Amino acid sequence: MPVCTVVVSFAPREPVPLLLLGFRDELASRPWQPPARHWPGSPLVGGIDEQAGGTWLAVHPDAPRVACILNGRGELAPAASRRSRGELPLLAAREGGQALGSLHDDSLHEARGLLASYDPFHLVHADVTEVTLLSWDGRTATLHRLDPGTHMITNAGLTSDDPKVRHFGARFAADRPSGAPGVPVAQAWHPWLKLAEGDGLPAGDPRAIRAGKTLPDGRVWGTTSISLVALGRAAGLRYDFQALPDETAPRPVGELPG
Repeated sequence: MPVCTVVVSFAPREPVPLLLLGFRDELASRPWQPPARHWPGSPLVGGIDEQAGGTWLAVHPDAPRVACILNGRGELAPAASRRSRGELPLLAAREGGQALGSLHDDSLHEARGLLASYDPFHLVHADVTEVTLLSWDGRTATLHRLDPGTHMITNAGLTSDDPKVRHFGARFAADRPSGAPGVPVAQAWHPWLKLAEGDGLPAGDPRAIRAGKTLPDGRVWGTTSISLVALGRAAGLRYDFQALPDETAPRPVGELPG
């Protein structure tokens, strides 16, 4: 369910301080629905994983803020008590950065804390004032507050020692999109869209940002969607989405304030 690569650009003094690009890699057969208000009574918007009921990325249009989750590496949760990691972006988008702090503090001191029910993950929360990253490896929780700049997060976490980061990190940082509301998608997200197309790398390349392969049992696994989120001070939220392989380009998500 989670996204597998996230690019975050945080520029607190810009009109649009926060830009986020997320790639969701999953089995093609796993059922899901594109972003909408899938949770009755909640303002949150995001895609829904029909198997577990959670999401890989959620936005709170009124705040505005965004949260997304990546698979991590480490010790798996006990099968009898395992919970879906898709709950966590909903929690963080709904409650804000304090949700990550609470999870972090509780899990460090309680052997049976809430995080012990989840497989390893990296949970990103962002608004116009800060970006936080909570990482859980099955034993230890680490909370980072990201400095201004452009960051790439993968299943390895916030590290430069990853083939994707070594290839794409400087490329994404070189030229920041505007994320401006009210303009076409291609204009708002240039030049990141070209990089999001894969930068000419085949899906099997370890540097590839778009995944795709056939597993030994015949199932297909790869990038199923791309999400682009911009948070502005006056402009609020911009949320664009591309379902793969069906859509050839991202399109604006409906049900958001104009």
